[in-house]
Amino acid sequence: MKTMHYKISETKILKISFIVFVVTIFFSTLFVRAETLSIKGDKVNLRTGPGIDYSVKWEYGDGFPVQVIEKKGDWRKVKDFENDTGWVYKSFLSSSLFAIVKANKDSDQKINIRKGPGTDNKIIGKACYGVVFKILRNKSGWVEVQHESGLIGWVSSHLLWGY
Repeated sequence: MKTMHYKISETKILKISFIVFVVTIFFSTLFVRAETLSIKGDKVNLRTGPGIDYSVKWEYGDGFPVQVIEKKGDWRKVKDFENDTGWVYKSFLSSSLFAIVKANKDSDQKINIRKGPGTDNKIIGKACYGVVFKILRNKSGWVEVQHESGLIGWVSSHLLWGY
């Protein structure tokens, strides 16, 4: 049996290493999930840039879920369930889990809130697009939620955004 020896130049090794590095970074960013936080406080400003000198785009209420997509100093660029983006000061963000109804946009239809996790459970309430809930727990594709009114029930996870 004949043994073959290959000589690889240092330049080729550097090129291969660089390509492996770039491919690794590319694929790792595909699978990194944006950090989901919630607004802490009432009338929290979403600004066009990272600072108080930037104009206000929206005001968010307590518990509104957002995803952090960029950081700049003490400011966080966030995205909401309608893909609106802007900047919020970090002290107005909380790690408390909240979700928002994403189903039935531009419709009068409401989602069902059930006594337990499953369609065989009694409907105990309804909610329309944009209603915010505190997340209590998850179970088999269902989310136990609490509305600010005190109502606690279960919603199918595919109807919610932000948890």
